[in-house]
Amino acid sequence: MDAGSFAFAALYQFGDAFAFLVLAACGLAVIFGMMGVINLAHGEFIMCGAYVTVATARAGLPLPLAIAAGALAAGIVGLIIEVLVIRHLYDRPLDTIVATWGISLIATQGTLIVLGSTMPGIGTPFGSFEMGGYSYSVYRIVLFVAAISVFAGLYALFNWTRFGVMARATIQVPHMAAALGIDTRLIYGLTFALGAGLAGLTGGLYAPTMTLVPTMGTTFIMEAFVTVVVGGADVFLGTAPAGVVLAVVKAAMTSWKGQLFGQIALLIAVIIVIRVLPKGISGFLLRERA
Repeated sequence: MDAGSFAFAALYQFGDAFAFLVLAACGLAVIFGMMGVINLAHGEFIMCGAYVTVATARAGLPLPLAIAAGALAAGIVGLIIEVLVIRHLYDRPLDTIVATWGISLIATQGTLIVLGSTMPGIGTPFGSFEMGGYSYSVYRIVLFVAAISVFAGLYALFNWTRFGVMARATIQVPHMAAALGIDTRLIYGLTFALGAGLAGLTGGLYAPTMTLVPTMGTTFIMEAFVTVVVGGADVFLGTAPAGVVLAVVKAAMTSWKGQLFGQIALLIAVIIVIRVLPKGISGFLLRERA
C-alpha cells in the first residue's frame, strides 16, 4: 500500500470511529450532560429507531424519511417515558439508574417476545469504491457527514433558538426560569425527548449496516457512556473533542492489531483521561478559559 492509500485508509478508519462515537453519544450527552439523568435505556432508544427505520423502509418509505420516522418514534417514546417515569425522579440519580435499567429490560424482552430474535435488514445503500486494492463503503462516509451535521445542528439549536435559551435557563436555574414564566416541566420533557430522538436517529442511521436484534443497543451503549464520561458535563465542549481523541486511539489500534485491540485501547484511554482529567475534557477547557 502506497503512502496516499495508507493515509486515506487511516482517515477512513478515523471517520468511521468518530461517527460511531459521536452519534452514539450525542443523545446521551443531552440527557446526562444537561439534565443529570443517567439513562441506561439509551441503547433501547437506539434499537427503537433502528426497528422503526427498517420497518418503514421495507413498507416502501424512502430511507431518509424512514430514518426520520425512527428518530421521531424514539422521541415520542422518550417523551412518554419522561412524563410517566423520569419526571418524578429528578434529583434522585440512583433511582433514575434503576428505573431506566428496568425500562431497558422491559424494552429488550418485549421486543424479543413481540418481534422475535431478529428482523430482516435492508442492506447498506450507495455501494462501495476501491482505493489501493481495498474496498470502502460510501455509506460510512455519509455517517461521518451525518455526525458532523447532527453536532452542528445541536449547537445551533441550543445557542441560536428560543427553545435552546429556555432549555439552558431551565436546566441551569430552574426556579428562576419558572419565575420568568417558562413551563419548566414542558422544557424538561422536550429535552429528554430530544435526547431520545437523537438516539433513535443513531439507530436509524446505523440500521442498514447491522443485524437487527433486541439487544443491539448494547453495541452502542459502552462507546456512548465512555465518550460522555471523557467529554464531561458540557455537551459541546466535551462530546466532539472526546470523540476525536477516542476515535484516534480506536482507529489506530484497530488498523494495527484488529477490532479487539481497538476496544481494549479505547478503554485504556478512557481510564487514563478520567484519571488525569476527573471532570473530563470540557471541565479542563472551562477551567483553562476561566
